[in-house]
Order: sequence, then structure tokens, then C-alpha cells
Amino acid sequence: MSNLATTAGHAHGHDHEHEEHHDAGETTVFGFWLYLMTDCILFASIFAVYAVLVNNVAGGPSGHDIFELPYVLGETALLLFSSITYGFAMLALFKGKKQQVLFWLGATFLLGAGFIGMEINEFHMLISEGYGPSRSGFLSGFFTLVGTHGLHVTSGLIWMAIMMYQVQKNGLTSTNKTRLSCLSLFWHFLDVVWICVFTVVYLMGTL
Repeated sequence: MSNLATTAGHAHGHDHEHEEHHDAGETTVFGFWLYLMTDCILFASIFAVYAVLVNNVAGGPSGHDIFELPYVLGETALLLFSSITYGFAMLALFKGKKQQVLFWLGATFLLGAGFIGMEINEFHMLISEGYGPSRSGFLSGFFTLVGTHGLHVTSGLIWMAIMMYQVQKNGLTSTNKTRLSCLSLFWHFLDVVWICVFTVVYLMGTL
């Protein structure tokens, strides 16, 4: 009888721990949502500043003169595809398939790194032509907005590399699942922000 009671006690304790972790995971994801809201405000502020400065070219080039739309479309495609591959990583996560999670995270990482590589190259080209952030208000706004997004993507890539190591080492633990869910929100959020950047800065700038 006492054995039964002990087993029941253990089972109850285990359920209780599982519930507690589940609650902690949900709280973490909710907290991360709140962080993303503050990030939204940050980007909205930079967009507003850019909108004010966009026509302040100080006799320098405007977006129409310097933006290469096909190049930026290539960047955009990389980031959009990285969102799709991250979606596949999350599907594999829910199925509990560790190797698939690692594969899709790796694919996402490469696409994201390609995006950053193209962005650095674009900045390098502009600066070498004498169109750096100090050239005009428009270019200050442009470098700040696109650069802030780029820094976010870079921090997402560092986070992703750490998560790949954690999953490889510890498997798909509930902590790793929570962290990957937060990273998923972050990555898709950056995708949405980039679509706004692409439309407001590049598309409207070129047209």
C-alpha cells in the first residue's frame, strides 16, 4: 500500500513539475512578446525619423540614384526563405525530430548569414562611393534603419548558433523548446520589419 502511495506521490510530483515548467515556458514566451512590442516601438521611431529625413539629401544622391532593386530583391528572398526554413525547424521540433531540427536551423542560419553578407557588401559599396551616413540626413536615416535591422538579424544568428549547440548537446528539452519558440517569434518579427524596410526605403525610394 505504502509503495502504491509512494508511486502515486512520485507521479503527482512529476506531473506537478511538468505543469510548472509548462507555465514557466508560457510565461517566458509571453515576456518575449512584450519585448517584441518594445522593439516595434524602436523600429517605428526609426521609421518616423527616416520619413522626416528622406528628402534631406543635402545635394547628395537620393534613393533613386543609389538603390539597386534587383540586389535588394535577392536579399529579401534570402530572408523570406529563412523564415520558411525556420518554420520547418519548428514543425520538426513539435514532432520531436532532433536531426531535422538541426538541419533546418542550419539552413536558416546560412540564409540569414547570406542576407547579412549582402547587406555588409551594400554598405561597403555605398561608403566607398562616398555615400556614407555623414553625407546627408537621408543617408544617416537609411544607415540607421537598415543597420539596426541588420544588428537584430546578427544577434538572431548568434542566438541560433547557440541553440544549435544546445540542441546537439542536450536534445529537445522543454527549456530548448521554449527558447526555440522565442527565437521563432524574433525571426518572423525581423522578417515583417524587413518587408516594411523594403517597401518604405527601397521600393518607394526607387520609384
